[in-house]
Amino acid sequence: MTATDRTAVLEIRNPADDSLVGSVKCATPDAVQAVLTTARREWSAWAATPAAERGAAVKDAARSLRARASELAVLIENETGKPRAEAEEGVLAGAGTLEQYAELGPVHRGRSLLGDPGATDLMVPEPRGVVAVLTPWNDPVAVACGLLGAALVTGNTVVHKPSERCPYTGAWLGGVLSQALPQGVLQTLQGDGSVGAELAAHPDVDLVAHVGSTVAGRSIAESAARTGAKVLLENGGNDPLIVDADVDPRWAAEQAATGAFANSGQICVSVERIYVHQDIADTFLSALVAEAATRELAPLVDRRHRDRVHGQVAEALAQGADPLIGGYLPNGPGAFYPATVLTGCTPGMRVFTEETFGPVAPVRVVADFDQALSQAASDEYGLAATVLTSSMTHAQRAWRELPVGTVKINNVFGGAPGGAAHPRRASGSGYGYGPELLDEMTQTKVVHLAPPGP
Repeated sequence: MTATDRTAVLEIRNPADDSLVGSVKCATPDAVQAVLTTARREWSAWAATPAAERGAAVKDAARSLRARASELAVLIENETGKPRAEAEEGVLAGAGTLEQYAELGPVHRGRSLLGDPGATDLMVPEPRGVVAVLTPWNDPVAVACGLLGAALVTGNTVVHKPSERCPYTGAWLGGVLSQALPQGVLQTLQGDGSVGAELAAHPDVDLVAHVGSTVAGRSIAESAARTGAKVLLENGGNDPLIVDADVDPRWAAEQAATGAFANSGQICVSVERIYVHQDIADTFLSALVAEAATRELAPLVDRRHRDRVHGQVAEALAQGADPLIGGYLPNGPGAFYPATVLTGCTPGMRVFTEETFGPVAPVRVVADFDQALSQAASDEYGLAATVLTSSMTHAQRAWRELPVGTVKINNVFGGAPGGAAHPRRASGSGYGYGPELLDEMTQTKVVHLAPPGP
């Protein structure tokens, strides 16, 4: 993608071979205003539609998406480099999420209050209005469908701006889903960060839901503070992995490799920094290097992102880190980057203080569990963390003391469906998943209904 202004275009190249996928014009300010005007106009009728009918419409949209999952997976692979099979899994996950919200929406409920027996007191959830949904490129359909589904079933109209790195995927998704909905209820806008910033700052937007970088999230929060819009933010993470002394180091290396290298490290809850106990460090590192050597990774999303990843690695190497494997820019076309293991890392290196979002496993050897827990907790982010331990005492301490939204014990990507957590600090705010997301998409009105006087 080239740098753009609001009169330019987004140029998308296949990250596997640099071939041109296509180009898309950025939405102009007039186009943004027109879409928001339509969303505001159509909101009243959609909000007044019975919840069961809204749920049925979203279920129809999910059915259409599921039927065309393989078709969309090809497009995702071309735009983002995500392997086709994994891309299709993401599309099917998105369809499943839409189906879940189609069922949950009609049973989302308020409460009655115990007041005067001669009156009725209610707490009633109502849609917020116009919701702007700003979504990322790393899992573009699954992430978008959660926010879109929850917003739609609760009676909001939605303006979706997909990432500028996958505009064709976003347009295709919007086209399929909107066919099942009344015209104007779901609209898609294309553009770079300037379009997202305009949506976030617009007085016609009642809620902004953003999944992406912390820098963008902070800008959105500042804009929303001026308009009064509600914000939901899932932003950057710098997720630690703690490897305790009492676990099998080879199994721990498998967990670490999965967490650091899956989807080429481009997952919101990827393992970003590793703390391993000194007693098993040598065996763990040898096994982790062996795991990295077997990984055939898909390309990163584009060369611009690869340059950012390698910039952090090169800086760590200049500061004394040791590359046990990887850590170089490969020759040839595309945006490929090797699975990389760094040791000798120090807490001040950017590979330890910032989200790398690439297939990089920086490792720090620690003296004991206390040191690992203390350093893992000392970070500005608070998305998720993983702890590998056989000690129930250490597991209990970890989930209680780590200041993150999600703690996983002995499974780097484990978790039951329906979970919803609050990210902490620089990682964002608000529920982004689960039934609780319906609460975020609505606002509560208290009603006191009494008979007239004598």
